[in-house]
Amino acid sequence: MPGADTDLLADAAREAGEIARGFFKQDPKTWDKSGDQGPVTEADLAVDEMLKDRLRTARPDYGWLSEETPDATDRLDTDRVFIIDPIDGTRAFIEGNPTWSHSLAVVERGVAVAAVVYLPMHDLLYAAVAGGGATVNGVPMAASSREGLTEAEVLAARPAMEPHNWINAEVPDVKRQFRSSLAYRMAMVAEGRKDAMLTLRATWEWDVAAGALLVAEAGGRVTDRKGGALAFNNRHPQVNGVVAGGVAVQEGLIARLL
Repeated sequence: MPGADTDLLADAAREAGEIARGFFKQDPKTWDKSGDQGPVTEADLAVDEMLKDRLRTARPDYGWLSEETPDATDRLDTDRVFIIDPIDGTRAFIEGNPTWSHSLAVVERGVAVAAVVYLPMHDLLYAAVAGGGATVNGVPMAASSREGLTEAEVLAARPAMEPHNWINAEVPDVKRQFRSSLAYRMAMVAEGRKDAMLTLRATWEWDVAAGALLVAEAGGRVTDRKGGALAFNNRHPQVNGVVAGGVAVQEGLIARLL
């Protein structure tokens, strides 16, 4: 079933891309969500509605968790749940930056088993199935094999690299880079294009559920900021930050974090 779910997610993600491209750089209506949760556009809502209809029609017994749908606790009683970010990187979308993505995952009893991250403006489709590896546009991916932290390319927001986050206030000697979409950051790590990524804030599950499976199936390692395993479909759908990368770099970062 996870393989069939990945195919379903891939088809739905491509359809989402067609919808989102119709709004991109067309001055879509934009609102600020309550609770300082960032912006949302009419494109986010249109994609969310399509995905909800298509995916839940195909798998009516699966639960549903999406950034743009009011949460319902009935998802907690299902064995499998869709975890969806209709547009991850909404700020980039609004600014006309093409590095936004659609992030779609199926989680079974807390563990991601099928995942797709799709970048419509680059036509990059990252996909993974539990136990079946990870691909980009059908080509197998492998995470970085770099052995040390020095000069490692790490995707992170600037606040993550402030001294107060690190043991003895010693920030690792890495090359920090940034992408707005957390899902895309994780996809780049799974592809081996970057050595690692980290986000140290409480992190919404829809931003990272799909990417976590991509990295794991590409041979990388992904944990929360304390080195613990990620579990999804929590009552409050957040995890305690995420650190993902090639095994040696990821473990090196975890060893240095407070």
